[in-house]
Amino acid sequence: MKQTITSESVNIGHPDKTCDVIADAFLDEALKSDPNSQMAVECAIKNDKLFIYGEATTKAKIDYETIAKQVLKDIGYTNEFTMIKEISEQSPDIHQAVVKEELMANDQGMCYGYATNETKEYMPLPILLAHKLMQKYEAFRRTRTDFFADAKSQVSVEYEDNKPIKIVTILLSVSHDKNLEIKNLRKLIKENVIEPVINEYKNLIKDTNFIINPSGKFTIWGSFGDSGCVGRKIVVDTYGGVGRVGGGCFSSKNATKVDRSGAYYARYVAKNIVAHKLADKCEIQVSYGIGLSKIISLNIETFGTEKVPLKEIYKYVNENFNFTPSNIIKELDLLKPIYKRTAAYGHFGRDGFSWEKIKD
Repeated sequence: MKQTITSESVNIGHPDKTCDVIADAFLDEALKSDPNSQMAVECAIKNDKLFIYGEATTKAKIDYETIAKQVLKDIGYTNEFTMIKEISEQSPDIHQAVVKEELMANDQGMCYGYATNETKEYMPLPILLAHKLMQKYEAFRRTRTDFFADAKSQVSVEYEDNKPIKIVTILLSVSHDKNLEIKNLRKLIKENVIEPVINEYKNLIKDTNFIINPSGKFTIWGSFGDSGCVGRKIVVDTYGGVGRVGGGCFSSKNATKVDRSGAYYARYVAKNIVAHKLADKCEIQVSYGIGLSKIISLNIETFGTEKVPLKEIYKYVNENFNFTPSNIIKELDLLKPIYKRTAAYGHFGRDGFSWEKIKD
């Protein structure tokens, strides 16, 4: 049976993703001097206004405005922003439930992790390609002055019997200077962004449809063309709609918040199941309760691709992995300032993150 699956990614200048990056920059700053910081400081952006709000219980002295201005400047904004800030300490009710002799889950909720052997990164091909296109665009646009940071990619892949057989469509929309002609823009993007990325996947390029800036122009970008808010790109951040997503976003949250750390660990477990050839595909679901250490439930779905009985996979997981928040934080080393780098181009499928390692 054939089917077509589509995923998208967004660049750092997309206003939602800009807010994710700023929020994780706040988190990193807190963790630099206080690894036990409890953080959930988010932001929203529109035009020349940035709203900074949330909860923070930390010994760190954080200059939120300066951090935000630096991120905005690095992205390419040249205007001044008005900063509106509303931040309080974490609720003492939550704090007493979480910070005990052993760290407990910061909230209830379910988390998902996913892995597939269809790529060497153990990620679905559509989202993997969409992220690679955005990373290549980001590198390219920084070599010029006529392309800007706001951009989106979309990739459609045709599958037969669960294997990718063809890249059907690649769509890119990129922001640009008003004096850049659309014909030249399309040529530049095709040659400098798309072709370097798909070179690795030539066997899947079969009458592929390339669509570049179908709107014709994209000169009003970022917060002046759209509003943005933390956590509105959870499908982009995870598996591109192939694997399911949990009940919360990642950015701004420290590691006691299982929306984030539980999802990282679930990916870690799913990837190890596939990497050790116990299944071709795997999705892990875990659920937590606030103030509790042990998970409420665990479900392993292999979509009929398991190579050993499912009960042996459960046995492998139970004997080798520990989903308690305290163990996740220790095993994945999550108290370091590593989070700003996760905020764009996907939290999974990239080298350098502890939850991507293969466990012996």
